[in-house]
Amino acid sequence: MIGSGILKGMAVTARNFVGSYFDKERLITVQYPEERDPLPENYRNFPFLVYDGDDSQAGLRCVACKICEKECPPQCIYIVKSENKKPDYMGKPQFYPKIFDIDISVCMSCQICVEVCPFEAIKMDKDFELSRRERFDALLMRKDDLAKSNDYYRRISPTDAAGVDAKLAAAAEAAAKKKAAAPAAAKPATTATSPVSARASS
Repeated sequence: MIGSGILKGMAVTARNFVGSYFDKERLITVQYPEERDPLPENYRNFPFLVYDGDDSQAGLRCVACKICEKECPPQCIYIVKSENKKPDYMGKPQFYPKIFDIDISVCMSCQICVEVCPFEAIKMDKDFELSRRERFDALLMRKDDLAKSNDYYRRISPTDAAGVDAKLAAAAEAAAKKKAAAPAAAKPATTATSPVSARASS
């Protein structure tokens, strides 16, 4: 029948229109920014740096290995490594980024930096309210702008964050066991006097 598709579409529209007065789940739009729909956990926008504890700089997981900088397809990451070291989350002395910049006007949110990071130090954010009055320096995110707590990461990506926490906890436990076993292994073994040397000395 000619026009049946139009009639079916109008029926769906009418059903949702009437239903929206009784069921908020049928609403297609919300009164943003007063109302906000929750973002799906797999949504991603631009990267951010994760830090542990309360200090956004001392707690950074990044050790300035520059793997993300090398692997970034649009080359929007710029890192300068520190000259000294600081203890990481496991107490091991590590370098840290003296400068860590991301140009979000160039970043294409490919997530390759996250995939190649061996320290779980960089993750994808969900923040999309990034409008600026100036499109060059204002879109260059510095280390202070990029640093966000692990608690924030747990809020926006609870499933992934739980997996990362378990992985890092297991690594810290293994490192602690290895460190505890090191003194025992370093003790010199007691040398027994052989019968030949005993007879020679007598």
